[in-house]
Amino acid sequence: MKIIAGLGNIGDKYAKNRHNIGFMVIDKFAEELNAEWKDDKKLQTITAKAEYQNQKLLLVKPTTLMNRSGEAIGQILNFFKESPENFLAIYDDLDLPLGKIRFRKEGSAGTHNGMKSLITHLGTENFPRLRLGIESRGVTASKAIETSDFVLSNFTSEEWPTVKTSIEMAITELKKILNQKKPEKV
Repeated sequence: MKIIAGLGNIGDKYAKNRHNIGFMVIDKFAEELNAEWKDDKKLQTITAKAEYQNQKLLLVKPTTLMNRSGEAIGQILNFFKESPENFLAIYDDLDLPLGKIRFRKEGSAGTHNGMKSLITHLGTENFPRLRLGIESRGVTASKAIETSDFVLSNFTSEEWPTVKTSIEMAITELKKILNQKKPEKV
């Protein structure tokens, strides 16, 4: 079974935040697969079982808040006895321009606290990840805004068309990954 997690913060307050683009992607993918979300308080997640191209998938949204994502994902992998190699994280990347997507098979957390938590709780950097660019300070957002305030801010109306396109591109890349085709650089 493949476990795919979108990272973000639970709650209406955060729903349209830049930090929640991972949730936006996993929600849209679940919708495409007609998967229904179920709250699993014990594992600190919301999960949806799905199937894609005869592959069993578990779609996951941690309910621990972004900076503690690793706690929930560590529990999920342990509960289902899956290795980090069968896990994929989808999350925002402040270091990529808005609308850009990058896939990596492994790597460091960079400046992302949610990824730092994942690496700490999984005990490895060796798991795939799909990063979606959210940076647009100086373009549609003020350059002076603090990083924590910026990632917790909502996308602007000018940014939404790019965000929607980015989510669609991420789902296309996710399907390529699941089909074991080489993702494109977008």
